[in-house]
Amino acid sequence: MVRDPVPSLKAPLLPSSATATRPLRVGMIGIGTVGAGTFRVLARNQALIAARAGRGIKLVVVCARSLARAMGVVGTDVALTNDPMQVATHPDVDVLVEAAGGTGPARDWVLAAIRAGKHVVTANKALLATHGNEIFAAARQHGVAVAYEGAVAVSIPIVKALREGLTANRIEWVAGIVNGTTNFILSKMEGEGLGFAQALAQAQALGYAEADPTLDIEGIDAAHKMALLAANAFGMPLRFADAQVEGITRLHRLDVACAAQLGYRIKLLGVARRRTGAAIDGVELRVQPALVPATHLLAQVNGSMNAVMVKGDAAGVTMFYGAGAGSEQTASAVIADLVDVARLDGTHAAQRVPHLGFHAHTVDDRLAVLPRAAVHTRHYLRVPVHSAQQIEAVAAWLGAQQVPVVRVELAMEKKLPASTGPQVLVLTDAVAQATVDLAVDALAMHPAVAGPVVSLRVEVLEG
Repeated sequence: MVRDPVPSLKAPLLPSSATATRPLRVGMIGIGTVGAGTFRVLARNQALIAARAGRGIKLVVVCARSLARAMGVVGTDVALTNDPMQVATHPDVDVLVEAAGGTGPARDWVLAAIRAGKHVVTANKALLATHGNEIFAAARQHGVAVAYEGAVAVSIPIVKALREGLTANRIEWVAGIVNGTTNFILSKMEGEGLGFAQALAQAQALGYAEADPTLDIEGIDAAHKMALLAANAFGMPLRFADAQVEGITRLHRLDVACAAQLGYRIKLLGVARRRTGAAIDGVELRVQPALVPATHLLAQVNGSMNAVMVKGDAAGVTMFYGAGAGSEQTASAVIADLVDVARLDGTHAAQRVPHLGFHAHTVDDRLAVLPRAAVHTRHYLRVPVHSAQQIEAVAAWLGAQQVPVVRVELAMEKKLPASTGPQVLVLTDAVAQATVDLAVDALAMHPAVAGPVVSLRVEVLEG
């Protein structure tokens, strides 16, 4: 990691006796699931946390819509207000914990806190994916830290792993299951044979999915997280707007069953892969339902759990696994960030771990997200045909379209719902998405084909 020049090394900056003994004073906006969990864990483990941080961490003021409810959580020793800006600019607050969510007002609160010289801790991945470049630039200008471990995969310390544990590595790819709601739904579709709507209803009944689950099931939440991971992995700005995002709402139960026949499981994967070569230099940044070999570690991640794999040139493949949601699970990450902030006193900004893992002057603004057509993966195709004897015609047609077919077979009849005609299942070798798209469009016009052709990516995630 390149270090910014330090103005002077003659007199190291040491914490004053006042700040060394005074607790880190925290102001929090929001006392819902994340905020309440953070307060509980801080209270329960306060001595342990102080021993690790070198000083106490004390919640001094909370902003909440319902002051009565907030008092029921934090008691009478914490000041309460319903004005977020009062917390963001409070003179007795050292660090703002933004736990309210959203992107509009939250941006204003965070920037106000930064301008007031306060550090910020947040688990708000939507805020950072949308406004992170602006927020991090403001933080550098004012010499404060913005910490966000809880924004990606909750209890899994993947941001710290990329920024610190794997700092010696040239990262080749990051991939994982980073949304617990969709993983729960897909696990139910595979394990119990449920349709998407049934599995979603179960997820909502159990509290794994919101009443409006759009951000989860359309892949947007996962894309927020992958944009943050890609920036930390490759030294690029946040490029959430350029990510290719596909959710699971159009996924058929039939394809889950056919994937199993072929030895695969379908997962909603986030993938960030650096690709370099004579004719290409960029990053694949995408979220999509994809087939993963049933023997792969990611295929074993079920229910609402999350897992992230990282391929580095020195470390090889590492995997990080843990809860992807939960009040105290998120609090674990938020408080870890608070401990990091508590240790910052006396540390020059240039000597801190950078917000996105790379010091600002080394971030490559030219590193772009590759277009969808340039993504290069294996593929699964399900082709409905009028007659099982037309399997050879499908394979021949794909070969003529320059699609490298490696396996062709018929879906087993017992896998097919009643009144479903024969289905040809195809696995390809690695091929550009543009080639597959053209082949699927052409195949749809073939006289042997009886309906829409389904195409999904196959991720091997080689070591």
